Amino acid sequence: MSFSYKPLWKLLIDYDMSKKDLMKATDISKSTMDKMGRGEQVSMEIIDRLCNYFECKVENVIQHCYDKEDR
Repeated sequence: MSFSYKPLWKLLIDYDMSKKDLMKATDISKSTMDKMGRGEQVSMEIIDRLCNYFECKVENVIQHCYDKEDR
């Protein structure tokens, strides 16, 4: 199972924000931001912070990518 944060990166572009700006605004650590940059899983607490900050749904921050091997 894998996830993509492409929707989050698009939000940053729409809001004209840098990753550093987002880290400050949501109190997300650099290591967590690095994990998201690599497409790794982060806690639901982080996803919740992002959704609350942008006032959006989960699918506006993260998307599930189907692995053919999992089928």
